[in-house]
Amino acid sequence: MIASLSQALSERGYDTLTAVQEAVTDPALNDADLLVSAQTGSGKTVGFGLAIGHTLLGDADTLGPAAAPLALIVAPTRELAFQVTRELNWLYAKAEARVTSCVGGMDMRDERRALERGAHIVVGTPGRLVDHIKRGSLDMSGLRAIVLDEADEMLDLGFREDLEFMLGEAPVDRRTLMFSATVPPMIVTLAQHYQRDAVRVTTLSERSQHADITYQALRVAQQDAENAIINVLRYHEAQNAIVFANTRATVNRLTARFANRGFAVVALSGELSQAERTHALQAMRDGRARVCVATDVAARGIDLPNLELVIHAELPSNAEGLLHRSGRTGRAGRKGISALVVPPKAVNRAERLLRSARVTAEWTTAPDADEILRRDEERLLADPVWSQEISEVEASFAEKLTAQHAPEVIAAAYLRLYRERHSAPEELVSPDTRAPAKERTPFGPSTWFSLSVGRDDRAEARWLLPLLCRAGGLDKDHIGAIRVQQSETHVEVADAGVPGFLSSLGTGGELEKGVTARKMDGAPDAGSKPPAKRRETAPKPPRKPAALKPREADDRPGYQAATAPEARPEPTAPKAEPSVSEPAQRAAPAPTSGRDGGDDAKPREARKPAAARPPRDDAGKPAKRSYGERNADDRPAGKRYGEKSDGPRPAGGKSGGYKGAGSRPGTPERGERTARPERKEWAGRPERAERAERPAAPRADASDTSKRFVPPRQGAGGKPGGKPAGKPGARPGGKPGAKFGGKPGAKFGAKSGPGAGGKRPGGAQPPRRKP
Repeated sequence: MIASLSQALSERGYDTLTAVQEAVTDPALNDADLLVSAQTGSGKTVGFGLAIGHTLLGDADTLGPAAAPLALIVAPTRELAFQVTRELNWLYAKAEARVTSCVGGMDMRDERRALERGAHIVVGTPGRLVDHIKRGSLDMSGLRAIVLDEADEMLDLGFREDLEFMLGEAPVDRRTLMFSATVPPMIVTLAQHYQRDAVRVTTLSERSQHADITYQALRVAQQDAENAIINVLRYHEAQNAIVFANTRATVNRLTARFANRGFAVVALSGELSQAERTHALQAMRDGRARVCVATDVAARGIDLPNLELVIHAELPSNAEGLLHRSGRTGRAGRKGISALVVPPKAVNRAERLLRSARVTAEWTTAPDADEILRRDEERLLADPVWSQEISEVEASFAEKLTAQHAPEVIAAAYLRLYRERHSAPEELVSPDTRAPAKERTPFGPSTWFSLSVGRDDRAEARWLLPLLCRAGGLDKDHIGAIRVQQSETHVEVADAGVPGFLSSLGTGGELEKGVTARKMDGAPDAGSKPPAKRRETAPKPPRKPAALKPREADDRPGYQAATAPEARPEPTAPKAEPSVSEPAQRAAPAPTSGRDGGDDAKPREARKPAAARPPRDDAGKPAKRSYGERNADDRPAGKRYGEKSDGPRPAGGKSGGYKGAGSRPGTPERGERTARPERKEWAGRPERAERAERPAAPRADASDTSKRFVPPRQGAGGKPGGKPAGKPGARPGGKPGAKFGGKPGAKFGAKSGPGAGGKRPGGAQPPRRKP
């Protein structure tokens, strides 16, 4: 081993190396790629620090001036990256190595300046390291070794692409070391692609996992899960303890409750900033906090000194999570306890979890209040304060106490003061025993009353009970059975409440409006409850098929009354009716109101003739009328609203002419359209032959391209108000590429030349209105 590293280990108190440290420091593996699997807490951090020593130092004891990094250590979490940095700092202190960290959540500018000053070893998380590589602040050309710590965890967290990118950017001749607690198939695939003839090193114990950890499965009642955690913390009084939860919300709730109970507690979860997470771990190391409530972010690689107790407030999702959580204690030969809080619903899951993790747990219950108090007395008697020497100040004060109080009084007061400094234990319910069912005591002597309401009045016990308590002056304990009958209700009242109940009744025994009560001679027969009466109804006669009801006569042409199927005549061909001329239509009686007509239908008033003109005012202009008056006057007489005229269509307007007639090729000019033939009506819909008699408009010849498009009007320089015309591709009113209404490049509204005088786009001068 290199002398500088060996000296650092001796100063740190390392007498012997662990199994994984001895395996990776084998001289035969100095230049080989390694795939190492070892259980958590076995010293993997110091192990890969020693493994890359020969690659970085060679035969020298110290490193030269810092420049481009020689080694890159990748860790899944920020806390683990900081821990690796601390371990490598003391391990390579004698070798004069400069170790730099690059983790997310920290100032990237400070990290970049540190890299520019030079570093021998860089430790970081995958995301931040990739950012430095892409920005050019991390030079990968001088790397001699890359170490992936907790490689399986990084793949589980979704860092596979980042790892492949870093391994692809590193030199081909570098060493690649992968350390992991487990070796899943993804790790094997990654090793095959980015390692050269990797040597597999396995130090996992086949007989048991974590021999220095005592596993306990605590059966607790469902409602006592958090109380059991408090009692476990109080019973052990560990110097450092960590409580694992699955969600951030649970972490926040437990942290608040432990703080209220007087525990020195900190929280550790992914929602906290990096500064908050660093301060929390530092408080645990300094002794300012003794309990840490954390999610699985603290389950990998974090080494807290003197961590004696791990509590699983919620069971982990798999066996690997259980091993990594429990591996925070029992490290480097120290003993530890891992306690699982198991409510009744999670017993089967806990058994499967322990079986898959190949650990044996002691099934027991959480300590109760009496056990905790006895444990406090034991710790008090074993406290080393009793063996310390007494100073003069303490001796004088002790003399005053003994002079004023008896020794037993002083001892009892000291015990009370000791207990006040600690949280009071919780009273727990045994998880194996259920609360006994409440025995029903006999009601005692009672008197029966009959109320004048029953099922016929929709009486129910749930509204009769408050009625008796409110209007009858009774308590709930004075009311026994309530039996609702068909027309009355029997109520059992205790003899103690009978006098008050009778005094509250009004005249005629009225309890409340519409409800009266009378005293019964004895208890009613419980089995004399008559069955509910069923309504007797006469049997319905067989239903006959109903004949179709003939529709009432309709005066309008084109409709025929419906008759019964057996009386309906055979269908015949529709008979065309003679056409009706317009004068005859006007002379015909107005159709009755209503869709089907009828005898009681009132005839619609005749409309004004179409020839009538609206009155004019004194100035000769049409007088203003309402919408209804204009609509009534403009419609032709004798026609329903919406019906088209049978006569020739006018040349223009909204009453039948074509808007813009003559603009389409092949259509006649205004006023030259032929009149439509008179409409023929029959008992059904109009004949299809009638549509064929209409003259079809001539179609334009597709081969004549001159008639495909007729420009609507002339452009600039033509008639006033015409649309501006321009060259193809030009904007309106200007040259190609010119803006609207001006020279090329001029803005909208700018003058197009001297004396333009605000002309409109296209050069057309707007017409002036006559005064």
